[in-house]
Amino acid sequence: MKTITDFIHKLYKTEEFIPLHEPRFLGNEKKYLGECIDSTFVSSVGKFVTQFEEEFARYVGAKHAVACVNGTAALHAALVVAGVKDDDEVLTQALSFVATSNAISYCGAKPIFLDVDRETLGLSAYALKDFLTKNCEIVDGVCKNRLTNKTIKACVPMHTFGHPCQIEDIAALCKEWHISLIEDSAESLGSFYKNRHTGTFGLMGVFSFNGNKIITAGGGGVIVTDDETLAKRLKHITTTAKVPHKWEYIHDEIGFNYRMPNLNAALLVAQMENLNRFLEDKSLLASEYEAFFSNFDTIKFIKEPQNTKSNYWLNTIILQDEEQREKFLEYTNANGVMSRPIWKLLNELEMFKDCYHDELTNSLYLQKRVVNIPSGVRL
Repeated sequence: MKTITDFIHKLYKTEEFIPLHEPRFLGNEKKYLGECIDSTFVSSVGKFVTQFEEEFARYVGAKHAVACVNGTAALHAALVVAGVKDDDEVLTQALSFVATSNAISYCGAKPIFLDVDRETLGLSAYALKDFLTKNCEIVDGVCKNRLTNKTIKACVPMHTFGHPCQIEDIAALCKEWHISLIEDSAESLGSFYKNRHTGTFGLMGVFSFNGNKIITAGGGGVIVTDDETLAKRLKHITTTAKVPHKWEYIHDEIGFNYRMPNLNAALLVAQMENLNRFLEDKSLLASEYEAFFSNFDTIKFIKEPQNTKSNYWLNTIILQDEEQREKFLEYTNANGVMSRPIWKLLNELEMFKDCYHDELTNSLYLQKRVVNIPSGVRL
């Protein structure tokens, strides 16, 4: 394992501790923050919010973008606008960050946990088709789960660590079964499936700008959609559902204070200017890792899946077994290289232990073996 830690220290040209993914501020961040402060528009109204939304929509190829305070809030708002309500069910993957299922729970709905693919680490189209075929039927234009007699309103696949899942096949299944597709693209800014950006295959897509993402505002999220009506409602409910008026406070439904402050948007506008540089550096880093780990029989480096371009947000390796994984985590973290295991399966967490799940064969396999290694931009 010393060979591995020595190699990573060499990649980053330092003997100091190497974090998993730290932000880089190389451009106009301070300048735009200064402009924002000078304008006094530091809260949710200001030119940088509008500028960021327009530039982000253009970058991913969507018609509309609505900025939010964080990615979890963005996913919650998207589910609300998709009509997810109490006692509905939402299909997703068990191998995911907890925010995915938390947002579903905020709506009063229950997640159904399906397996992932080993190649993509994202929701398996095969597992999705198998569940729908065996357990569901279309009744009066909606998908009904025969096991519970509840409506399956939405499907939320995640593009894990920036690797696009089988999103084209998943989108086709959702259309066939009358299920709203909302992509959890929190980790996949700069990732493409067949030259089409993640987050644009379904009804809506959601991205995150947490401090450990490729670009960050310290927090922040955004929802993208091609549907103008949805975009207007998203903006409405994320700004406390306030009816426009010069002075009256009129709110026409339960809304959320999910607005992105202008200060955060200023940071993101500056970060967007360097996004392509960041992505190029991360692609080079991934290729160096791939070549290095090709010399190991018991370690597999996760490459971008076929027909995709991955942002390689977090570089990922699969170890031989759980024992090797534990030794790897202990050694690397004790020797100046931060590494982390993949998440605990969501159906194993206390609050989701009574949710339906399939056999999760691949998810269980990966949970015991996957490790993330330093992936930060080196510029």
